Amino acid sequence: MISRTERRQNGVGELPVRKHRPDHWILVLVLILMGIGLILIYSIGPALAAEGGNVTANYFVGRQFVDVLLGLVAFFAAFKFPLPNFLKYQKHLIIISFLMIVATIILGGTGNRWLQIGMLSFQPVEFVKFIFMILGGFYLANFVKEHKHFSIRKMKIELSIVAVYAITIIFLQKDLGSTIVLLMMLFAMLFIAGVKIKGFMITVLAVVFLIIIAISSTPYRRDRFLNFLQPQRDCSSTGYQECQALVGVGSGGLLGLGVGNSVQDFGYLPESTNDSIFAIFAEKFGFIGCMVLLSIFAALLFRIIDVIKYAPNRAYQLVAVAAFTWIAFQATFNICAMIGLAPLKGIPLPFISYGGTSMIFTMAAVGVVFQISSLTNIRQNIKGFEDERSSNESHDDRRRNSRPRYTITRSSI
Repeated sequence: MISRTERRQNGVGELPVRKHRPDHWILVLVLILMGIGLILIYSIGPALAAEGGNVTANYFVGRQFVDVLLGLVAFFAAFKFPLPNFLKYQKHLIIISFLMIVATIILGGTGNRWLQIGMLSFQPVEFVKFIFMILGGFYLANFVKEHKHFSIRKMKIELSIVAVYAITIIFLQKDLGSTIVLLMMLFAMLFIAGVKIKGFMITVLAVVFLIIIAISSTPYRRDRFLNFLQPQRDCSSTGYQECQALVGVGSGGLLGLGVGNSVQDFGYLPESTNDSIFAIFAEKFGFIGCMVLLSIFAALLFRIIDVIKYAPNRAYQLVAVAAFTWIAFQATFNICAMIGLAPLKGIPLPFISYGGTSMIFTMAAVGVVFQISSLTNIRQNIKGFEDERSSNESHDDRRRNSRPRYTITRSSI
């Protein structure tokens, strides 16, 4: 039996924390998405090989398969490694992440996003997302716990550090898309943590102002934004990718052209395996296929929402919120960019786009959620809670506390 004191110490609400089987549907849905990605890369491979001339048709799917395996390793490593242990190395992780970004800029020049070490290359910003998700969630939870009134004014130093990261990534690495993902994760955690609305809105407006400066000060960003407002303004030059993406999505019709009958992957659509992969999917599988893909993503996100709702404490809840925002925003923005509802920003489609760094750290984020789900199965926890309460509390107490106080709110801990 777990005492009432132990229940209160476990976090939000009074349900006892008992480790149990995680939500395996999360893993199943992610495996389905990665399988879809492998099928797409396999079907695009011959066209890319013909265009490149020095690789085989199976080169790209082979590399993607290796990335999927590495992603699964990262998933299970994140699942097994207890989240509080990350706090032991938080200073080292922050310093390493910033040094990697600086090294990328110094070694590759302004605008470079890849760090090359021997035969290996990866994007440090993906590592930054993962570290920010965990350390940010735990820090905000502790901050709320220590301060009776949670306001932006009390976080000047912390937000200044985030601003340094954002400015470095936007203006030196020229990666506005990844910065927006990081800021969306921050906003989601701040909102759920219970920051005052006034301070929250001031922070949002400051970020919007920073994004406006970033877009207006860079010619190619201005072109992308103008092409978003009017995709057909220059289909032969700056708006070429937007126009070809719309052609690919529209060509799919209701049922699609079929896996081997795509036209856009034969050099017409840039970044067909990365940012533009949804347009290739729509061309091959049509509207029905797109609805199935969106349903799979929605099912995964709803499973993560359940993890958020029943997290054992506020820190775990905020970490799961950041993971949800990371996956949901990237998937939504990527798809919207391909159908003309958002400007192109180089944001990959999670679990499907070609690329090892994104796959590894996105899978690690899902592994963290998988770990949290092993503490939050509401059916098991409620059963144990009800059994204990029935034996230890009076009839009046049972009536007063008939519903466990587990919910996702912006209230304080």
